[in-house]
Amino acid sequence: MVRHNFSHVAHWVFDLDNTLYPPQMQLFDQIEVLMTQYVMQALSVSEAEADRLRSHYWHTYGTTLAGLMREHDLDPDPYLHAVHQIDTTHMVPDAELAAHISALPGRRIVYTNGSAPYAERVLAARGLSGLFDAIYGVEHAGYRPKPERAAFEAIFAQDGVTPNAAAMFEDDPRNLAAPFEMGMRTVHVAPNPTGAQHIHHHTDDLTGFLAGLV
Repeated sequence: MVRHNFSHVAHWVFDLDNTLYPPQMQLFDQIEVLMTQYVMQALSVSEAEADRLRSHYWHTYGTTLAGLMREHDLDPDPYLHAVHQIDTTHMVPDAELAAHISALPGRRIVYTNGSAPYAERVLAARGLSGLFDAIYGVEHAGYRPKPERAAFEAIFAQDGVTPNAAAMFEDDPRNLAAPFEMGMRTVHVAPNPTGAQHIHHHTDDLTGFLAGLV
């Protein structure tokens, strides 16, 4: 039954963090530390205040970067470079996930609120390099973040994604609202379901879910 719901899909769009690798790998924990440090230095605030602002901007704007740009006119490129200097040596390749992604019919892309170079590093560490037709970071959306609909529209226009023939896989339920409204099939990849009406499917096992589609 689930496979039937994806029979029309020709464009497969995957988020990166906590989607193409499990949260237990804790990459974002490292990124949050670096973001807090960057905010401390950029705004000359204490660690506690920087951590509060990091979280506040994420909840308010979708990313910490978006809040820093809108409220402090921060230059995004040095920030993106700094906060993605993390250790990926503990990550393990997932040959089974790679095989299922490779078997998906149609065009496959990664779209992350991180940067494209960072995404390429993570994909390499997961053994997923070469499986995707394109990799898009927040820079390709003019630094507009998911969940903004304009960000999705910018990426999809660049790639030629047809939303009503596409599926979106994402760990943050906020980032599935716009794809749902645009006509995409939405899959929430996370330990716990939310019950949100804009989510068609939930899974805590992306590899197993994809195995049921091909």
